[in-house]
Amino acid sequence: MENTLNVAPLTVYKTGLKRDALKGDVAVVTGGTSNIGLGVARSLAWLGAKVVVAARKPETGNAVEKLINSENEPDTALFVSTDVSDEKNMRSMADKAFGKFGKVDILVNNAMDMSLAAPILKTTVQQLDRQYEVAVRGALLGIQLFVPGMQERHHGVVTYLSTAFRYPMGPSNYCAVKAATASIMMSLANELGPVEKSGVAVFTFLPTTVGRPRTATPEGEKSFVLAHAMPGYGGPIPPEDCGAALAYCITRAAELHGSGIIIQQAFRQMKWPFPKPETVPTSDYNRINERVLSLMFAYMGPGFPDPVVPLTSINYYD
Repeated sequence: MENTLNVAPLTVYKTGLKRDALKGDVAVVTGGTSNIGLGVARSLAWLGAKVVVAARKPETGNAVEKLINSENEPDTALFVSTDVSDEKNMRSMADKAFGKFGKVDILVNNAMDMSLAAPILKTTVQQLDRQYEVAVRGALLGIQLFVPGMQERHHGVVTYLSTAFRYPMGPSNYCAVKAATASIMMSLANELGPVEKSGVAVFTFLPTTVGRPRTATPEGEKSFVLAHAMPGYGGPIPPEDCGAALAYCITRAAELHGSGIIIQQAFRQMKWPFPKPETVPTSDYNRINERVLSLMFAYMGPGFPDPVVPLTSINYYD
């Protein structure tokens, strides 16, 4: 089974979190049968959460359910075959989650279809529509199905796996629809207000390049080369490490409400034992002023070369 799912031993214990850190919580992870989604689902289960894995392929999903249950207590995981873009499918998945576990406290919006990724000039309308259905509609449906219950219990976390705002080559349509969902997440955080008021924390998580080389590409899927060497690593970040980092952020979600977090920031907070620590940057970018963030599209690029008013810092701390 491990070879079929292409998994490695979990590393979530390196976060320093206790195995009962999320005991009593129930998580839904969309796209939870491979790569990042699988790493997150396994890590949340290790921390004591019950996990509903929502993805399309029953054969893989059933193997994931079996794997997670073997790593934890029986009935820790439930796989539900789900097309996140289909409202009826999502409602059925929610009903099964509620029927099995009674509630949902954590929503990890992760589902996406990288096989449809393409540059802007080569993107078909059908590709863009399908990307939008999965990324945007899927996240919206999940939010509407689960957040009201979180508000009633004054306890919940919603997160989204974001990506680069723009892409210099390759999967530009993928970035475009991801940007739309990231905007939904930031708007949701504002609409809910402070965590003290709603009990629900909302943040986005940028995982950068995660995965491990495939021995073969399944028929009908594109092959993507994971060529980038991530800081602290000699190549892509293993899914187990990514899952550990996101799980750590979920345990601190109340502090991260309304924020976007990149995986390296989480690693540094945990004092993660990088395999190549000498490649890890020792500084980071400052945070963007809230007013500027709301108007981000207006502040891209160099702008006018001769502005007629003085320019001020966009940073929170200046």
